[in-house]
Amino acid sequence: MAERTQYEELMRQFSAFGAVRRELGRIMPSDCPGGSAAVLTLLDRYGDMRMSKLAELLSVDMSVTSRHVTHVVDRGWIERSPDPADKRSRILRLTPGGRAQVDELSRRTAQLLADRLGDWSDEEVGQLIRLMTRLRASFGDCRAAAPSSPSPPVVAGTPHTPELEHTTRTPA
Repeated sequence: MAERTQYEELMRQFSAFGAVRRELGRIMPSDCPGGSAAVLTLLDRYGDMRMSKLAELLSVDMSVTSRHVTHVVDRGWIERSPDPADKRSRILRLTPGGRAQVDELSRRTAQLLADRLGDWSDEEVGQLIRLMTRLRASFGDCRAAAPSSPSPPVVAGTPHTPELEHTTRTPA
């Protein structure tokens, strides 16, 4: 078990990580705030789903999820259609415009990470991914238990979304 001083330093590093998140937020398109990016990312990663499932994945309540969904629907990035199993519910799915937006978010994020981590070896980047995945799993994030592939970070301001899952296309 680590010593108390190591845990204290870890807490300082967590606090400092805000600067990384802020820089990631600055590179995002102005019409796609963090919550919208998270909605698009999760629909891309996990496929069509009900709003209740999306709220669960975002770890926010339905009212917050609804605001994020309305924002992306208004921009034509996702569509809502009746759930065949329950006509009162809606299924959310990415539109071609939404897929294009996910691709743009991924491109921007990957470029920033390549710029900032260009002097890191593949092994070091892989080690960071493994350790951050393990850290999230230690806190009970079920999505962290079995990542399908490395993913770039999510933009700043996203409500408790998976910090290291942004826009990598991986079916799950």
